[in-house]
Amino acid sequence: MTIRNSNIEREIGLLADLPRSALTARWLTIYCSEPPKGISRHLLIRAIAYEIQAKRYGGLKPATGRRLKGIVNGTNSERKTPPRLQPGARLVREWHGVSHVVEVTTDGFIWNGDRHRSLSAIARAITGARWSGPRFFGLTSVDAA
Repeated sequence: MTIRNSNIEREIGLLADLPRSALTARWLTIYCSEPPKGISRHLLIRAIAYEIQAKRYGGLKPATGRRLKGIVNGTNSERKTPPRLQPGARLVREWHGVSHVVEVTTDGFIWNGDRHRSLSAIARAITGARWSGPRFFGLTSVDAA
């Protein structure tokens, strides 16, 4: 353990002994705003300790921060339900210069005149590899956090 790490550990350890007024002052210094009304002492200590560590070791990755903001704001793309395919819809995907057309039916899919239970089975037949059928046909987002 380096001297710098032990200083951070000591600083975090001392937070538990500070009066609430001192914790509130630390919060104000770190976040440039008053702590939320009704925040528990325990959460004050944890939030301050997190910021001390984040300044030393680095905080969240930008993608993780955006994902968390999306969850808080209710705009998280992962919460959205995938689109429902209506019978009669046609999915088209070009693979290695060949257009593949899949027709959606009430009980599955038709591709090349054959009935299939899943898009993944069709994607596997087209590519020779295990694919997520909805992803292969562009029905889900590829973005990763």
